[in-house]
Amino acid sequence: MRPKKIILCVDDNEQTLSVRKFLLETKGYRVIAVQSAHDALDVVENAPAAGIDLLLCDLVMPQMDGNELIRRVKEIYPAMPALMVSGSVTSYDRGMNADVFLPKGACSPVELLERIRVLMARKRGPKKAVIGMAPAPVAMAS
Repeated sequence: MRPKKIILCVDDNEQTLSVRKFLLETKGYRVIAVQSAHDALDVVENAPAAGIDLLLCDLVMPQMDGNELIRRVKEIYPAMPALMVSGSVTSYDRGMNADVFLPKGACSPVELLERIRVLMARKRGPKKAVIGMAPAPVAMAS
């Protein structure tokens, strides 16, 4: 059985955080839910190198916004995929560090889950070839 993928979920709105956590856990993800960017940085700094598979955060948070949080996390783990959501803006173009930006309310839970799945697959990389299997012979035209 494969270990569950771990998502660090950050949102200052407790209700939004709990709904998102429930959604992700019902799809088989392990979720670390925190309500501030500073708490999220503590989690990242104390996590083992391969401990967190994806960062999902809100854009607008007190003290440190999601863009700054992602920038700092990527300084520690450059390959960590990051998905940012926002209920206050529908498009975001200033120096964004997130791999994906989704406006809250304008995307369905299904779309959110699909974006997460794609980001996880991209982090994992292409499927590895099976060792010990010879490539199929190629027929030559005469």
